Amino acid sequence: MSPPLKLFKNQKYYELKQECIKDGQLFCDPTFLPENDSLFYNRLLPGKVIWKRPQDICDDPRLIVGNISNHQLIQGRLGHSSMIPAFSCLAVHESLWTKAIPNHREQEWDSRKADKYAGIFRFRFWHFGEWTEVVIDDLLPTINGDLVFSFSTSMNEFWNALLEKAYAKLLGCYEALDGLTTSDIIVDFTGTLAETVDMKKGRYTELVEEKYKLFGELYKTFTKAGLICCSIEAPNQEEQEVETDWGLLKGHTYTMTDIRKIRLGERLVEVFSAEKLYMVRLRNPMGRQEWSGPWSEISEEWQQLTLEDRKNLGLVMCDDAEFWMSLEDFCRNFHKLNVCRNVNNPVFGHKELESVLGCWTVDDDPLMNRSGGCYNNRDTFLQNPQYIFTVPEDGHKVIMSLQQKETRTYRRVRRPDNYIIGFELFKVEINRKFRLHHLYIQERAGTSTYIDSRTVFLSKYLKKGNYVLVPTMFQHGRTSEFLLRIYSEVPVQLRELTMDMPKMSCWNLARGYPKVVTQITVHSAEGLEKKHDNEIVNPYLIIKCGKEEVRSPVHKNTVNAIFDTQAIFYRRTTDIPIIVQVWNRQTFFDQFLGQVTLDADPSDCRELKSLYLRKKGGPNASVSQGLITFQIISSDDLTEL
Repeated sequence: MSPPLKLFKNQKYYELKQECIKDGQLFCDPTFLPENDSLFYNRLLPGKVIWKRPQDICDDPRLIVGNISNHQLIQGRLGHSSMIPAFSCLAVHESLWTKAIPNHREQEWDSRKADKYAGIFRFRFWHFGEWTEVVIDDLLPTINGDLVFSFSTSMNEFWNALLEKAYAKLLGCYEALDGLTTSDIIVDFTGTLAETVDMKKGRYTELVEEKYKLFGELYKTFTKAGLICCSIEAPNQEEQEVETDWGLLKGHTYTMTDIRKIRLGERLVEVFSAEKLYMVRLRNPMGRQEWSGPWSEISEEWQQLTLEDRKNLGLVMCDDAEFWMSLEDFCRNFHKLNVCRNVNNPVFGHKELESVLGCWTVDDDPLMNRSGGCYNNRDTFLQNPQYIFTVPEDGHKVIMSLQQKETRTYRRVRRPDNYIIGFELFKVEINRKFRLHHLYIQERAGTSTYIDSRTVFLSKYLKKGNYVLVPTMFQHGRTSEFLLRIYSEVPVQLRELTMDMPKMSCWNLARGYPKVVTQITVHSAEGLEKKHDNEIVNPYLIIKCGKEEVRSPVHKNTVNAIFDTQAIFYRRTTDIPIIVQVWNRQTFFDQFLGQVTLDADPSDCRELKSLYLRKKGGPNASVSQGLITFQIISSDDLTEL
């Protein structure tokens, strides 16, 4: 079931439209009046602004003329540089732009039903985790008869100008659109999950395997109705929009409109000396200046193809602003990719996207305080909210996104747009159920950038295991809401850690409430026993405490295994030992290789240790072949670990 639609300002489109038609008047929105406050926070526009309806600007106004992607969009004299590429991106997939512009045909002007036109439109945005419908009138700001903000080269088309006005209303005013990135806007238009790829850092021109891995991800994103745009870095303002040797513009955002892996026929294999082509099609939203290198319209490669070849291979262009490039040239020329994945629907019975709303709060009780600041604030850092998720298999890419609550509407009272935010990621015990309190053995698995941006993200290939993500503001003691989203092609089961220790209950009081907490990390097992030279040993761990146990992944064909497996146990008494067993996975019956038995008393040394494996029978059993290396920490303070 789809989540309920939120009505911005509680305005109901159909009710307002019917009232206007009944009264014979065009709608004028009382919540976003045609005046200076709707344009700017605290300044005036030079020149006289007149708010006009489309029928006063041109003859035969239309919401959309022909195909939504066929016309070039222009940034007005006060336009926002990120809006045009975002509009162009939106137009690539009908399934996405029809979400932002619902029932567009019903909203279209119809000269035959002029008496049914009420000057009212509605648009939808994905706003901080909720689809929100915004109602506007069709009054648009102009100077000397020209639209002040974005417009279309088809002078009677207004979908982008009206969508931009609705977006400005949602965020407070037109000035609130300043500073938004193209990714921010695309996410708000579509609900996609954005990731920024640094092409230089990825070394895609040097690392062939990484280049084709990137192509696979882009192909999968595009075929699932995701949106992709790219740009070339301009080192300074003077080089903004400066043309490269191959006809591309620096600091300019291009939209990907197609991506193809093409298997060539016999004749073309001889022509191009390759069996496959990896190609991308890009579009210049401004409609000027195209790629002039290989595979451009005037290139030798393009001339080798007949019209029939182009059609059969799918190498066609829908308008004059599009051009094809090879994957190699694409990686060589562009510096930054914005990849916006379409993650709204469950796939094959599981969700690719997990999301949760949270907040940083301040409380006099340290155990209830949830605003501990960044990792530099070691004394308070773990007071932040904590979220755990499970990666069920090795080698899956996980994208983590943290978005803070939009504060642009507070600009009028001089509150900063964004706080500096970021997050830390830790690999934790297989059986972790309670909040982290100290970081003695946990691996710091990743960190996002810390920046005063609306959204920060981290993209990593993670090993199998449990991970705790800690979202933070840079400074401690501040309050704000946030939205945490995690994307993976395997289900990760995101959930918040809210409790600090086991809950008091009649059941555990009767059994004996825990008095000791113990963390153990088994780093390695070396020199394991082989009965004969050709025997294959597939070792794994079982770590036991009473009736509770955890298992490590199985290592293949080795007598020297690096496990780095962590577990945590809440123990009623130190009389219940920690037992670490090493087993050999076999086809029919697993083979016991040895174990160590540990008292794990709070007074014991917390440094790395190595012990010989022993046979079953306790700490004094006879020694087996093999050495196990581990670190164990116990405390009688249940909130220490």
